[in-house]
Amino acid sequence: QVQLVESGGGLVQAGGSLRLSCAASGSFSSINVMGWYRQAPGKQRDLVATITSSGSTNYADSVKGRFTISRDNAKKTVLLQMNSLKPEDTAVYYCKLDPLGRRAYWGQGTQVTVSS
Repeated sequence: QVQLVESGGGLVQAGGSLRLSCAASGSFSSINVMGWYRQAPGKQRDLVATITSSGSTNYADSVKGRFTISRDNAKKTVLLQMNSLKPEDTAVYYCKLDPLGRRAYWGQGTQVTVSS
């Protein structure tokens, strides 16, 4: 019913930029939190950034000042602008949707690789 589709991942050199997009489909509450998480091989899945339906944002310390999360409520889309990328940013990036009153949903992930 609810589906999240990520796009925009790829291979970039250190210092470069990428923009990830996550489009949600289906029916869910307009009151929600959407965010990006990432997981490197052999490591846990960590929060990157979140944004509420009212626009409040939260960032991991490691990405503050470099990444910007935004959303378009009409399009049910969340974006992650990633600048000044570092090799340690290499991971699979997952989109997450937490609607009010129901379970959370995850996208399938998109690979981001940053070469040194």
